[in-house]
Amino acid sequence: MTHSAIASKRIAIIGAGPGGLTLALLLQRHGFNPVVYEREVQDTNRDRGGSLDIHEESGQLALKEAGLFEKFQELARYEGEDFRLFDKHKNVYMDEEAVEDDHGTRPEIDRGDLCQLLLDSLDKGCIRYGHKLQQAIALDHGMTELHFENGVVDTVDLLVGADGAFSRVRPLLSDLQPEYSGLTMVELNVLDVKNNHPDLLELNSRGKMFALGDRKGILGQLNGDGRIKVYASFEVEREWLDTCGIDFDQPTEAKNKLLELFSDWDDDLKNYIRYADGAIQPRRIYMLPVGYRWKHNPGVTLIGDSAHVMSPFAGVGVNLAMLDAYTLALAIARHQDSGSAIEEYEREMYRYSSDMAQESYDNLVLCFSDDAAAKMATLMKQLHDQTQHDV
Repeated sequence: MTHSAIASKRIAIIGAGPGGLTLALLLQRHGFNPVVYEREVQDTNRDRGGSLDIHEESGQLALKEAGLFEKFQELARYEGEDFRLFDKHKNVYMDEEAVEDDHGTRPEIDRGDLCQLLLDSLDKGCIRYGHKLQQAIALDHGMTELHFENGVVDTVDLLVGADGAFSRVRPLLSDLQPEYSGLTMVELNVLDVKNNHPDLLELNSRGKMFALGDRKGILGQLNGDGRIKVYASFEVEREWLDTCGIDFDQPTEAKNKLLELFSDWDDDLKNYIRYADGAIQPRRIYMLPVGYRWKHNPGVTLIGDSAHVMSPFAGVGVNLAMLDAYTLALAIARHQDSGSAIEEYEREMYRYSSDMAQESYDNLVLCFSDDAAAKMATLMKQLHDQTQHDV
């Protein structure tokens, strides 16, 4: 094996999200024995995020390398590629419907189902739950000492940060922190929509719905468990969550305040908020600069949001994390030393992630501009025509 020099070394991955799990699985398939440290006491991927569209050229590529593509196809919802676009008055700008039995290139799967698929194939002994990284300290010879809040200390030869936007690993490589993107989203859930609110299911269809206007948005996404995950979205100052006067711990009160903010929107669109059940989660959307790079370290690198967090408006977050995992795992398997492997991975990752970060930023600006629905419909048509021309 060409990677014998690395195989005996200790590889640690911080974070057991889709990127970290994919990397661990691919490394195991190439004969390595990584350890994954996860801050939560158990797998919580089912509670974080909703439905994901897995792209042919990225997420699916990693699943094929992991030997999981056929199992993925059994779980994937190809009808989830449906997409509807409205303005605030419910005028229709796009209504795309996936063709039955036509397996498109971006089928949907819930985040929890995807991660369970990965977990079922992993050697479970590699994951250490309840290990929140407190500090990573660079040692001599490229090694890193990891200090966890539970008192555990580990020393590793190769450290991979897969721990999200505010990575505890990134400070080893860069002082830069993500900046607020100008967008705040409030996450709500409409449960068992088929039985409880068939009118909303008919409006939403089987995939995603975007309603855009007034530099705001109501985004709906049908999940595999029958819920519609809703994102009430606002272009606002970073401090808005602190000054808006909404107590998000009081769901009924919070929904009423949100409905006031969309008071002149179509009543059917407001049902996405009105029908919501349970807890409400507000969150600011952060991003790293387009083209962000760090100083090369032969024993440390980053994947996923740790490397290139961006707004969700390119629809590639998890796909990029899985592509990072694929690219890094193959580079490690090809090289005798981790420094060369990381250098190859980072060169490739910077190239594709910069393109996606630019697209994400451009789409964010477009979606929260004046006449956003019309502009987005025009852009989607241009992209569709370009795709047809390329074919």
